Amino acid sequence: MRLRNKPWAQKLVADHPEAILNQPDPEKVIDWNTRFEDFSKPLAIEIGSGKGQFITTLAKKHPEMNFIGIELQTTAAGMILRTKLEEKIDNLQLMCADAANLAMYLPENSADIIYLNFSDPWPKTRHEKRRLTYKRFLDEYKQVLKDDGHLEFKTDNRGLFEYSLVSMNNYPMHFDFLSLDLHHSDSKVFEENVETEYEHKFAAKGNPIYCLHASFK
Repeated sequence: MRLRNKPWAQKLVADHPEAILNQPDPEKVIDWNTRFEDFSKPLAIEIGSGKGQFITTLAKKHPEMNFIGIELQTTAAGMILRTKLEEKIDNLQLMCADAANLAMYLPENSADIIYLNFSDPWPKTRHEKRRLTYKRFLDEYKQVLKDDGHLEFKTDNRGLFEYSLVSMNNYPMHFDFLSLDLHHSDSKVFEENVETEYEHKFAAKGNPIYCLHASFK
């Protein structure tokens, strides 16, 4: 969902280049060692961070890890940045960028986890290539993830979930966890689940939350 433009968010992003990369040039190498206190820590990336409830909560919960939140909309990125600065979340860096260039922004084999939470389903067939589980995006994730890394995906959209199952299976990827109703699961995955803003809203309405974990094994 596109948010209404907020001038304060654009100014905040412009004023804090140390905390957020705003539309970085994919041809220029990013020195992540200068952006994190210790870039050797386990790294998790969320693509499409929205207003940031998931990534900021997770970063505060796991100070032993580094986190990168990638969000295309400047207004949404500004909202996450405001939380990061106010709550001093030093192990979180942000990017206002297109995830289609992910492998150009990050070193190969650098990430332990990639999160895709409630991504735009792009339901029309002609928009298939925009879906974040399309094979072109899977190529990017494979380059960035470590050999033992994995992808975690959540959605309330059954069509996107079914498409993603087929896309990942055909790639091929290995499924480590699958649920057609995460919030009514007795799995450890649900016990450790961190909700996004959308997830909280959809689950409260009784909508099933579809979830999978997959790896390139």
